[in-house]
Amino acid sequence: MQTLGRTAVALLAATTFASLTACSPPEKKSDSNSSSAATATSAAGFGGMDALVAAAKKEGQLNVIALPPDWANYGEIIKAFGDKYGIKVNSAQPDGSSQDEINAANQLKGQGGAPDVFDLGGAVASANTAMFAPYQVATFANIPANLKDANGAWVNDYGGYMSIGYDSAKVPAPTTIADLLKPEYKGKVALNGDPTQAGAAFSGVVMASLGSGGSADDIAPGVDFFGKLKKAGNFLPVDPTSATVESGQTPVVIDWDYLNVAQGAKLKGKLDWKTVVPANAVLGSYYVQAINKDAPHPAAARLWEEFLYSDDGQNLWLKGSARPVRADAMQKAGTIDATAFAALPKVEGTPVFLTDEQTTKAKDYLAANWQKAIG
Repeated sequence: MQTLGRTAVALLAATTFASLTACSPPEKKSDSNSSSAATATSAAGFGGMDALVAAAKKEGQLNVIALPPDWANYGEIIKAFGDKYGIKVNSAQPDGSSQDEINAANQLKGQGGAPDVFDLGGAVASANTAMFAPYQVATFANIPANLKDANGAWVNDYGGYMSIGYDSAKVPAPTTIADLLKPEYKGKVALNGDPTQAGAAFSGVVMASLGSGGSADDIAPGVDFFGKLKKAGNFLPVDPTSATVESGQTPVVIDWDYLNVAQGAKLKGKLDWKTVVPANAVLGSYYVQAINKDAPHPAAARLWEEFLYSDDGQNLWLKGSARPVRADAMQKAGTIDATAFAALPKVEGTPVFLTDEQTTKAKDYLAANWQKAIG
C-alpha cells in the first residue's frame, strides 16, 4: 500500500482511544437488507445503485471517524454526502489517529456506534486487513492496480507529495532541498513533528534524502542533511501550526503539499504563503480507504465509498488540494476539476512511493540515528 500517516499520527506507538459508547446510538438489529449489504462486494451484486441507495436511506446513518473537517476538504465531503442522500453522518474523534479508528472498531464491535468506514495510514491499514470488507465501487476499474487490493478490501483514495511551504515575504523561493542550507534560511526551517513519531516529519526526512543523493532504500543522506541544517543554525525545533505560521515564527514548513496549500488558503490576505515540491525529491503517498466488515450500517458504508470514488467525490478531495487516486482517468475523461488540478504545486521528477519494507527500514534507521544527528 502506498500511503502516508496523518501529521500527528505516531509511527512507532499507537495512542489510546477514548470510548465512544456513551454517545453511540443503540445497537440496531439486522434486517434482510442490511444482512445482504454486509456481504455485497459491489452495487451490482446488491441489485444495483438504486437498491443500494434505498437500503442506505433506510439505515439512515453513517459513522465516520478521524476525519478533520479541514483535512482534504472532509467537512464539505461529509455535508455533500449527507445532503445528497438524506443520511445523517456521525463524525467521531475528528482529530483521532488511524490507530484510534481500529481501536474504536474493536471496542465498539456489535454496537451501533462502531465506525462504518476507515480512512487509514498505510502501516495501520496493512496490519488490519482482516477487519476490512471487500467491495468494488463502480469506478474500480480505472483505479491503478498498484493502488488497490484486487478484491477491493482496501483502496488508496487521496494523497500528495512532500513539500516546502514558505512565507515569500520572509525568505527567497526554495527550489531544491539544498537551498534550505543557505544563510537566508537561518533559524527559519521547521519540520512538522519528530520524525521518529510523526508521519509528516518522517516523510520530510525521506524527501530530504531523495534530494541529497539518497533513495527510498537509504535515508542516511536525509538524516545527515538535517544534521547540517542544525549545524548551520537553520533548523527550527518548533512544531508548526497556523498560529506559528501567521505570527512569522515558522516561515518555512516541511509538510505535505495539500496541507501547505491549505495553509496558504487559510491565511490568504494575511501573508503570501507559497508551496513548492522540490525538484527531483518527489515523495508521494496515499491514504487507504476501507469498509469495516462489522459496519453497523453496511449499505450506507458502501454508498459512502461509491460517493468518494465518483467524479464528484474525487473532485471534492481535489478542492481540498489533495490528489485523488482517479486523477489520471478523470483527466483523460475530461471530468476532473481542471482549475483545482492546475492549482496544485508542480512536480518535476519521478515520484517515489515507499514500500512497507522500505518504511520499516527507514523507521529503524531514524530511531537509531536521528538524535545523534540533531543533538
